[in-house]
Amino acid sequence: MATDTANSRPGGTGLFDAIAVARELTIALMLAACASTLPPQPAALPENLRVPEGQPLLLRAAARGVQIYTCKAKAAEPAAFEWVLKAPEAELFDQNGAKIGRHHAGPTWETADGSRVVGEVVQRWPVQGAVPWLLLRAKSNEGAGALASAEYIQRIDTIGGVAPSAGCDAAHAGAEVRVDYSANYDFYGTR
Repeated sequence: MATDTANSRPGGTGLFDAIAVARELTIALMLAACASTLPPQPAALPENLRVPEGQPLLLRAAARGVQIYTCKAKAAEPAAFEWVLKAPEAELFDQNGAKIGRHHAGPTWETADGSRVVGEVVQRWPVQGAVPWLLLRAKSNEGAGALASAEYIQRIDTIGGVAPSAGCDAAHAGAEVRVDYSANYDFYGTR
């Protein structure tokens, strides 16, 4: 019976050793990728949505929920009606999918650690078929957790959430619709 000594494990440097080295290298690369830090800002981010230099990323949260719209008369044209954003209502999740907080009117973000930030829109970037990407500045902060020192918030990677194009008229004044959306929120500030 012939033995393939080039591929044998004991003391050899054959195929099995090469596979073992490749497996160990792959594991090391995967661990290094997992341990690396998140990029400070997405590479494809429009220039007008970038935060000022020196603002490190504090928290990245995925949001899933709804944008709530109310049918109202247009201010400049009272006989015409339009869907107007009332508020968002969403849950926030970390990168592992664990719920870490919520997002609601204000716009306000609250995390389970008791911290909270209220923002105001500074810049917008239109997105076809979705609510726009935003850069917001913090108006107020509370608590001592992850959002306590947030100074800027980016809403990016939006899906859905756009107001309906029909169904808002005098007969439906005051009606509300809830439109599903998702987005990523990046919080920047001082540590």
